[in-house]
Amino acid sequence: MSEFESVIVRGMTSVSEQRRERAVLVGVERPGTSWPLASSLAELERLVDTAGADVVAVTSQKLDSPNPKTFVGTGKAEEVAELARAHAADLVVFDDELTPSQQANLEKVVGRDVKVIDRTALILDIFALHATSKEGRLQVRLAQNEYLLPRLRGMWAHLASNRMGGGVGSRFGEGESQLEVDRRMVRKRITSIKRELAHLADVRKIQRESRYASGMFKVALAGYTNAGKSSLLNRLTGAGVLSYDQLFATLDSTTRKFELPEGREITVTDTVGFIQKLPTTLVEAFKSTLDEITGADLVLHVVDASSDEREAQIEAVEDVLGQIGAHDVDRVEVFNKCDLLDEEEQAALRSRHPQAVLVSAETGQGIDELVARIARVASVRDAHLDIVLPYSRGDLVSLAHERCHIVSEEHREDGTHLVMLAAPSYAGLFRPFSIEA
Repeated sequence: MSEFESVIVRGMTSVSEQRRERAVLVGVERPGTSWPLASSLAELERLVDTAGADVVAVTSQKLDSPNPKTFVGTGKAEEVAELARAHAADLVVFDDELTPSQQANLEKVVGRDVKVIDRTALILDIFALHATSKEGRLQVRLAQNEYLLPRLRGMWAHLASNRMGGGVGSRFGEGESQLEVDRRMVRKRITSIKRELAHLADVRKIQRESRYASGMFKVALAGYTNAGKSSLLNRLTGAGVLSYDQLFATLDSTTRKFELPEGREITVTDTVGFIQKLPTTLVEAFKSTLDEITGADLVLHVVDASSDEREAQIEAVEDVLGQIGAHDVDRVEVFNKCDLLDEEEQAALRSRHPQAVLVSAETGQGIDELVARIARVASVRDAHLDIVLPYSRGDLVSLAHERCHIVSEEHREDGTHLVMLAAPSYAGLFRPFSIEA
């Protein structure tokens, strides 16, 4: 392994290691934050566990603003170093994103044998572990390299410090030249990945447009990670998608057909979960996947009803939906895992969110109500048609049964008389056969 490759590995944990690493968590409580520090650190601990490490110590500090050099105060940085030594920690994980200089300065204080990473690097690592499709892996690699690029100087600081003494020529030492080489390599890699992703995005776009051209009503599942989106997709469609009680258990979007009780087929797409402080690089890298949300007719915002932080999680998801331009898409809040709430808690939830649907993907509670809600939204824009199709147009009769809601059907001498509801994309095919008033 080259020096450069080992530098990349140093910043990331790995679940495949034989011994689980030991981690110290560091959080900062700042005024005006909506997410309690204790809850944020508890979530960070789950992230660390998902990445394959054990938390051995947690520490925090109240600050009006982060220290520009070490994020936390100098004294707290020394305390973190002592905690790492006392607990034989392998890594220190900060709950917020560190600047490249802060990370480099903290590594000097903590010691180069202990990795110092931030929440962003940890999430990128988990995404790398869980990405299975080619597109998913490329999206993670892009985000990793864009995260890595500004941090190269700090990673090569030890080489720069080993340059020969002063004098002519000493200003172009090994560390600086290696740094420039690696910057070019990372930029080249970013360009190459973007090119591959652009090609895959074109393929995905063609597939999406094919679904759009079919006129099918499109539903996308969005929500906080571990809210149960994949479980809900499985309950609705029998998709058999991976569903674990783990953060970011699945990253790749999955689309399945689902037939409403009225006989109309729709598509339901599961998408990557969101999280508070979701790295901007990930939002950008996963743009083609998130386009499944912006291109949907209806978004089911799936919420973990049993979470103490559900309101903050709703806000975090709404923020990301705003970032990707999905605010204008029709939305229904779906509170999942309601089997974990008692009747009084469910009543309070309905009172606070009267338009929401309460379900349990585990037990099937509320699923019929959810399906009925989807059907109502899907039919809002439907055209009411009264038509007679000639017997020579059996193809349109079949299409009406497959894609439209038949209210009544009668076989007459002049053809098949249908009273039906048709989506706008189909209505134009049937209007020439309308019965004149």
